Amino acid sequence: MEAIAKNPALQNANTDFLPLEGTDYVEFYVGNAKQAAHFYKTAFGFQSLAYAGPETGVKDRASYAVRQHKLTFVFTTPLRPDNPIADHIYQHGDGVKVLALRVPDATDAWQQTTSRGGKSYLEPQRLQDEHGEVVMSGIHTYGDTVHLFIERKNYTGAFLPGYQPWNSHYNPIETGLLYVDHCVGNVGWNQMNPWVKFYEDVMGFRNILSFDDQDISTEYSALMSKVMSNGNGFVKFPINEPAEGKKKSQVEEYLDFYNGEGCQHVALATNNIVATVTALQDRGVEFLKVPGSYYDDLLDRVGHIDEDLTPLKELGILVDRDDEGYLLQIFTKPVEDRPTLFFEIIQRKGAKSFGKGNFKALFEAIEREQAQRGNL
Repeated sequence: MEAIAKNPALQNANTDFLPLEGTDYVEFYVGNAKQAAHFYKTAFGFQSLAYAGPETGVKDRASYAVRQHKLTFVFTTPLRPDNPIADHIYQHGDGVKVLALRVPDATDAWQQTTSRGGKSYLEPQRLQDEHGEVVMSGIHTYGDTVHLFIERKNYTGAFLPGYQPWNSHYNPIETGLLYVDHCVGNVGWNQMNPWVKFYEDVMGFRNILSFDDQDISTEYSALMSKVMSNGNGFVKFPINEPAEGKKKSQVEEYLDFYNGEGCQHVALATNNIVATVTALQDRGVEFLKVPGSYYDDLLDRVGHIDEDLTPLKELGILVDRDDEGYLLQIFTKPVEDRPTLFFEIIQRKGAKSFGKGNFKALFEAIEREQAQRGNL
C-alpha cells in the first residue's frame, strides 16, 4: 500500500471506478453510409475495415467501419424509414451518435455508471462469432448522444461480431491522423454545469480547464466551456454552452441547426500537422482561415517553435503555448450542409491545453462564415 500512496498514477488507477483505455470508435448516423465512408476515405485518408448489413444478417441498417492508425469511424444508415436511426437523421441531419469508449470490463462499467445516476442505453450484452466475443453496454449523455463501453480483450476479428471484413480495391494513402484527442459537446443555455456534474458523478471525470465568456468572446458573441477528463487523461470531453452576446454565437447556431444538443467537433491528433493539413487540403477538405496579421507577432506571443512559420501561415495553422509546451491546431469548415459537425486537427508539442490564445482569432473566423450563411 505504501508504494501506491507514493505513486499518484498507481493510486489513481487503484481508485478509478471507470478505467478507460481510450476511444474505441466514433459512430455517425448518416443519410447514406456508403457515400459517407467513401468521402472519409477519399478526403481524410481512412482505409476500409469492416461492413455490417443485410449480407451479414443485419436487416435494419448498413454500417461501414473505416480506420486510420488508432482512429476508427463507423457510418450507419437506416434501410427503412420506420427506424430510430432514420428518426435521428430527420431530427439532426448527419451527426455523431456514439462515442464508444474501450474498457476492461463493460459489465462493470455499466453497473458503476448506472448506479451513480447514469441512464442506461444498452444493458451489457455479449456479441460472439468465430473470432471470439465482445461485451458491450452503454449510457445516455447530452442530447441523443450515447457512450458505449466496449470490452474486446477476447476478440480477434476485424471490428465487431456482426461485421465482416471490408476488402476494397480503393484504399487511398493515409493523411497521418492518429487517434481521437478530444470530442466537444454543445449543450443548451445553463446546461454546461449540470453536464459537468454528470461526468464528475457518473463517470468519475474531473474538470481540468474552464473558460468563461471573457476567455471565449468577440465583439459579437461568446460561449463558456469546461474540459472534462478521465483519470488517465486518455478521454477528454470539453462541454460548451452559449453565453450572452450582441449576436448569435456558434453554439446557438449549432443548437438551432442540429435541433438540440450534440457533438460539435472531434479533434484528431497528428504528429506532423503541416503534412497532414497539406494532404487534407489537397483532397478537398476546407479549413477556416484567420487573417494573415495573426502571424505578425506570433513568435512574440508563443516563443520559439520548431516549425517554419511560412507553411503555417500558408495553411492557416494556429499556435498556442501553455506551461508544458505548445500546440498547433486548425479547424475544418462544417463537413455537413447544416453548420453543425466539424473537425479539429491538432499536434501537441508538450501542451496539455486547448488553444486559449487562439480563441478570439478562431471565433472571428467562424463568425465570418456565420455571416455568409446569414446566421450571425
